[in-house]
Amino acid sequence: MVDSNLNAGVGDLAALISRIAQNEGDHSTAIASLSLHRRNMATLPVHCIYQMGLGVVVQGAKEIMLAGKPTHYSAGESLLTTIDLPVVSHVTRASQREPFLGLMLTFDPRMVVQIAALMPPAKSIKEIPPNPLSVEPLDEGLIDALSRLIKLLDEPDLITHLEPLIQQEIVMRLLASNHGPQLRHIATAGSPSQNISRIVGWLKQNFTRPVSMEELAANAFMSPSTFRQHFRAMTGVSPLQYQKKLRLQEARQQMLSKNLDASSAALMVGYESASQFSREYRREFGESPQRDIKRMRLAEE
Repeated sequence: MVDSNLNAGVGDLAALISRIAQNEGDHSTAIASLSLHRRNMATLPVHCIYQMGLGVVVQGAKEIMLAGKPTHYSAGESLLTTIDLPVVSHVTRASQREPFLGLMLTFDPRMVVQIAALMPPAKSIKEIPPNPLSVEPLDEGLIDALSRLIKLLDEPDLITHLEPLIQQEIVMRLLASNHGPQLRHIATAGSPSQNISRIVGWLKQNFTRPVSMEELAANAFMSPSTFRQHFRAMTGVSPLQYQKKLRLQEARQQMLSKNLDASSAALMVGYESASQFSREYRREFGESPQRDIKRMRLAEE
């Protein structure tokens, strides 16, 4: 009976998403933190930054690659990201008849910290090592809350008042679930995970600036070697590699959306050498900037 209820709930959630995301692509909504996604066929791997939040698949399947390690999740499963991560993502199962359907809900870290402080932990986080990506099955309570959040899009006058309450409920349910220990690693004041999360937030806002590992480590209240160890454990890459990925992805977006040439994009994101930018761009994306942007534009036509 439980499995049939869960399957019915996942099916209802898929119907809600399909009704709004009628065309293939990523669909932003009137709820800024919520986006809905539909793909009619498997996709090529795409470099992107996953923000702190919850990804849910209700039809089809997806693979996320972090530092060369794949994470798979499919219909009826949720993916929790506890820190902003540079990943390679692609849909692995989708068709015209049964398209991939999913959602992404990002979280305000301050809200997570506030709610975690109010709820007693179900498990000791010391017993469970931090993992920036965790996959767990959906449960009926979480499905119900997510469904109500999507249905709220039909009542725009109530979004401002009810959306924060449903978001808080979702975070509470995650804290009480098997995802809970991973959220608590980030929410525990003074923990290595929270300090790394704070540094990641700073890097996202200041990735064009030169960075000193000693300065970053000091701001995280760690020695440089310990800082590098914890940073790599949380993000899959070193601090300098993380900054480089942020720069390259921003440059790629600027070239694609604003028709900038490679040299201008390189200077905009903090590179002093255009040739170094082109070398690192090719290593990251597999092609020169010019060829890569041309390929992406052709794919959009």
